[in-house]
Amino acid sequence: MLLDAGLTVGDSVQVLHDDKDVGESKRVLQSLYDTLFLGNSFSVALEGAGVFPKYMIHMIEVGERTGRLTQTLSALAEHYERQSRLSVTIKNSVLYPAILLFLMIAVVLILIVQVLPIFSDIYARLGTQMDPLAVRLMQFGGWLGNAVAGIAVVFAFVFAFLLVLWFVVPVRKGLARAFADRWGGMGIFGRMASSRFVFALTLAMASGMDTADSIDLAARVSGGSRAVSERHKVCVGLLESGRTLSEALCVSGILSVQEAKLLSVGSVSGRADFAMAEIARRSDISVRDSIDRIVAGVEPTLVILSSVVVGVILLSVMLPLMGIMTAIG
Repeated sequence: MLLDAGLTVGDSVQVLHDDKDVGESKRVLQSLYDTLFLGNSFSVALEGAGVFPKYMIHMIEVGERTGRLTQTLSALAEHYERQSRLSVTIKNSVLYPAILLFLMIAVVLILIVQVLPIFSDIYARLGTQMDPLAVRLMQFGGWLGNAVAGIAVVFAFVFAFLLVLWFVVPVRKGLARAFADRWGGMGIFGRMASSRFVFALTLAMASGMDTADSIDLAARVSGGSRAVSERHKVCVGLLESGRTLSEALCVSGILSVQEAKLLSVGSVSGRADFAMAEIARRSDISVRDSIDRIVAGVEPTLVILSSVVVGVILLSVMLPLMGIMTAIG
């Protein structure tokens, strides 16, 4: 916005610096301004600050070389806003089902550990016993009660492992890499990788890079699994063999047939960058819709499962009692 208003990069950073209170952001902006004041480029200043992603630095360097810095910054702003929205969507989608699952497990444990023994004593005094299913559940509850110490140790190890993942970055990255190699190219994860690739490709093309360099950059940014990397290699190979961009993206499985046709029409009309931007927008919407559908299916499934489990437990307890009441009547 400041560059569009006619300010230089140095003046823009100074305005942002003056707008910040004392803190890490102000220190970083001061570092940027000091580097720019010495006559260095914006990309060099960002790299010297040591806190900005390599992807951002590289894209800004390309924007400086091609004279499209303002457009590149605008595209980067949209990129990180999109990434933030997707991150929030995923966190919100996971949080509620996790809470629901925890509550379901807690209710079931209370029933089998606390409630069933009470009914067992009542039936014993009446000279009968509970349904066999209820008896087995009560025995399982008794085993859980006796194994509290062991369960606590297991939970302590799990909690310590989560702390290690949170604070030790190499371990977290290694686990994320292993997960991506196993599932990164499948289902919703594959669609998310394709969405990141398409948007990174759109951003690179909008910054003035040629097609080959744009695909190489997008592949490095959106990679994360062997399957996804293989798709990118196939795409580059098809381009080198003389295929068009739309054909290469479609055959490699990065774009659907419909999306490839849209890109083909855009390329013929000289508006390939506009077509890629539209494909990126649709891909982003498709990923969020897919996540919403998954969550919409998980929630009722957990509710139904918890209702069935609780209902079976209560029926196994109440049916013998109904038999006793019938006999008394």
